[in-house]
Amino acid sequence: MRIHCILLIFIIFLSASAQTEEPFSHYFEKATLRIDYYHSGDQHNEWITLSRLYRQPIWAGSTHHLIDNLNNGKYYLSLYDKNGKNLLYGRGFNSYFGEYQTTLPASKGVKRTFAETALVPFPKDTVILSIASRDSTNRLTEVFRQQILPSSSAINREKRSMGAEVFPIHVKGAPQQKVDVVIVGEGYSEEERDKFKEDLLHFSDTLLSYQPFKKYKDSFNIYGVFMPSAESNCDEPTHGVYKNTVLDASFNSLGSPRYLLTENVHRLYDLASAAPCDAVVIMVNHTRYGGGGIYNFYATFTSDNYWSDFVFVHEFGHSFAGLADEYYTSSTAYEQFYPPNTEPLEPNITALLDPVKLKWKHLVQKDTPLPTPWHKDEYDRTSMEYQKKRREINQRLARLTREGADSSLISTIKEKADHLSRLYEARLDSIIQNDPYHGKVGAFEGAGYASQGLYRPMIDCIMNRKKAKSFCRVCRETIERVIKRYTD
Repeated sequence: MRIHCILLIFIIFLSASAQTEEPFSHYFEKATLRIDYYHSGDQHNEWITLSRLYRQPIWAGSTHHLIDNLNNGKYYLSLYDKNGKNLLYGRGFNSYFGEYQTTLPASKGVKRTFAETALVPFPKDTVILSIASRDSTNRLTEVFRQQILPSSSAINREKRSMGAEVFPIHVKGAPQQKVDVVIVGEGYSEEERDKFKEDLLHFSDTLLSYQPFKKYKDSFNIYGVFMPSAESNCDEPTHGVYKNTVLDASFNSLGSPRYLLTENVHRLYDLASAAPCDAVVIMVNHTRYGGGGIYNFYATFTSDNYWSDFVFVHEFGHSFAGLADEYYTSSTAYEQFYPPNTEPLEPNITALLDPVKLKWKHLVQKDTPLPTPWHKDEYDRTSMEYQKKRREINQRLARLTREGADSSLISTIKEKADHLSRLYEARLDSIIQNDPYHGKVGAFEGAGYASQGLYRPMIDCIMNRKKAKSFCRVCRETIERVIKRYTD
């Protein structure tokens, strides 16, 4: 069954307009249907197989905005009525498998399987679950369809978070009217329980200190979930380090040294189910720089790096609001994340195929040229010099760790790397702040891992670099829009 974008958008808006006539309680209980499944394939093929269904006692999402019309995410999950005609619930998302499809192994036909989980309101009657995937032109094609009977004995009703301790850090109201963020600890031993609490408080405060989260801080509930790990920290495969932790989080995900993810997603959602949950974050007890964020799936960051505050907020921008990376000089595992001559779905980058239809045109002053000139050559030279040095240091660190080198030597090299990073960011500060278009909205070339052909709204943004002090205006506007979908 092929569903083209124009048809999907029509269905979404038609269904959204009918929500006031058919309230949440007509179709759903205030409980959650958790859908665990496996997503398999390579770059050219994919298939989904259902694993388990669970009933969880609380639905934390909105009871008003049931149809996601933001047109973001590689995938779109739909719940239809039993006749398959009326769209009752819809949500866009990205996935670990979707990112794997952009890598070299996937392009060579190497097939892999990844666990995924979806949370939807628990239906009162039989529904049709559909998952559609976008092609290189962003058209949606259905890849999975399954009838679900809510009365089925196959739906597990057991509590999956046994043993997890919940810390309600910042709770401002009923979950259906708030954004419910669950921060799950990873790599904290039983003896580090107090450290987990301290880290949780710090990063909760950190998130709510950035705009627009600060403006809407009373729209958030934040919970911490603690489950002790047998060992501290997490896996570092290229360093020869493997730890027995509750979520099996690992650096070097998809082959990128700093990319920190877990494939144990079903276990993650077991623990997250201990609290009302709209957004899941993994806080990894580690000093190394790294993290990850996948839209409407989960985010990760490490707790004890110099740049941890930035990484948390940056990755939450990915996972919560579907924001794209605006940087382009750092290496990634992706072969070609954004197909040429196709407008990216993410709201904060563009291929600028038609400047007249620029998606943030309403924020651009009339005298700002599109594309917008900036000190790109100097920025690129500075970045390339730093990236070369960083790669050399990271490779040396990995080798020395594998060889069991003296810890003092490793610490010295790490300090050198941190110092180099701070000097680099200070140099970028100077370049950016002296640019005539600093602080203005335009279309600045260099975004989405591409030096050419993709553009970002402003020179500086948290989605671009570590020392940026704020989200750009487009990202702030997007985050506000997403917050309101949960709270209005």
